[in-house]
Amino acid sequence: MTAAPLADLRVIDLSTVIAGPNCARYFADFGADVIKVERPDTGDSLRNMAWRDPRDGEGLWWKLVNRNKRVIALDLKDDVDRTLLVHLLRDANVLVENFRPGTLERLGLGPDELHAINPALVITRVTGFGQTGPYRNRPGFASIAEVMCGLSSISGEPGGQPLLPPIALTDEVTGLVGAFATMVALHSGVGQVVDVSLLESVFQMMGPLLSLYKLTGEMQPRLGAGLPYTTPRGTYLCSDGKWVGVSASSDTVAGRVLDVLGVGGDERFANFAGRMANRAALELIMIEWCKQRPQAEVLRIFTEAEAAVGPVMDMADIAVDEHYAARDAIVNVEGTPMQGLIAKLSQTPGVLRWQGRSIDADGDDIRANGWGGDPAPKELRP
Repeated sequence: MTAAPLADLRVIDLSTVIAGPNCARYFADFGADVIKVERPDTGDSLRNMAWRDPRDGEGLWWKLVNRNKRVIALDLKDDVDRTLLVHLLRDANVLVENFRPGTLERLGLGPDELHAINPALVITRVTGFGQTGPYRNRPGFASIAEVMCGLSSISGEPGGQPLLPPIALTDEVTGLVGAFATMVALHSGVGQVVDVSLLESVFQMMGPLLSLYKLTGEMQPRLGAGLPYTTPRGTYLCSDGKWVGVSASSDTVAGRVLDVLGVGGDERFANFAGRMANRAALELIMIEWCKQRPQAEVLRIFTEAEAAVGPVMDMADIAVDEHYAARDAIVNVEGTPMQGLIAKLSQTPGVLRWQGRSIDADGDDIRANGWGGDPAPKELRP
């Protein structure tokens, strides 16, 4: 095993909550030295969000999103603390921040000032709506991006309430977008600003729906668990009260599903166009077929037929699932169970070293040693 692939990168994470910190987390997971900067008084609000670890009272979100990072508390309005941050930024490769547009500039830490001291620095700025445009100064929350990108308009039952995803979907996606865009900037070899927004990150997930509307005037309707371009596709209740998910998104898979349902020779369903035209009839057949069988039988029959099927699993199911275990998709980091690495590299894998730490846990060491072997000026040391 070689050294962690990003071990030569130094990242300052000024961001808070989920999207920006997740961007920095992916760098930390693959070996970058990431220093998480928090407010001295309250720290990152993510520490207090939602669920807490019953063993120590720490937030579970915090432990996951800020794993593998060193932690320091700095008051950016304090001259000494801000000077220490600038000292660290002189030798950093990346700065990740998610203040409202203009905040970094008001602190005297805008791109012009930072590039004057470190021309190669990549400054990744994560906001709700981007650094430009008429919405730039609006508060940026994932839920607002989800209702404004078209996602909520197609989520929910036909004729029903537009729904929001029940997870921090846009924050998670934006973290990945930010990490990818930052790596592209680093690969360019040129110091620059990376402008990442929640709105455009989740808008990228909408596929060709904008193209469809602009070219034809057609809009995708709300179909519950269905899709307008494939059927059967959705979740189906079995006779024992359990659910399965089924997808027939290609003609070959659809053919095997139709054979299982006993309608393989029905001309109404012979191709995509026919299945779409007769969606209601085919969905009813699928619903009734599943209602007559327990989940285990549905899974067995579909699996033997090489038709796409899976059980609807909750976290209790996932926690004991053999595939998740075999893939190390769930790991224990300092005793806390959480997701494993996002991708597996055969020669230069990432390493999970520690969970999110307490406020200023590494403050004294950073003040004394900077990046390690690069001590801060004497007046900045503890």
